[in-house]
Amino acid sequence: MLGLRTTIYRVSNLTEAKAWYSKAFNAVPYFDEPFYIGFNIKGYELGLLPEENQTSKGEGVLSYWGVEDIFKTYNYLIELGAKPHEAPVNVGGELMVATVYDPWGNIIGIIYNPYFKLENE
Repeated sequence: MLGLRTTIYRVSNLTEAKAWYSKAFNAVPYFDEPFYIGFNIKGYELGLLPEENQTSKGEGVLSYWGVEDIFKTYNYLIELGAKPHEAPVNVGGELMVATVYDPWGNIIGIIYNPYFKLENE
């Protein structure tokens, strides 16, 4: 295993989702086609796929995006139209996590983890 590479969110409207995720992650897509939109977030892939006949979104797997200020990022996502899922909470030491629902019902996790370092850092 080489580590996490891609997180994909299914959305009902790619155009609206592209605009929302561009603001939420302060990024522009590097790949923009009617079947897939891809963002490069500090070397990790955030992908948007069109939702096709999907009845529900699962909560079994959560991806957490690293942030420097969890409260600021959480509030920013809420201001953009995300709905609260789990407010920022301390999970031990300085580690904090939070989750929100994007406007399409996907769960976006954010994490403040000063202990985590990439192997090549």
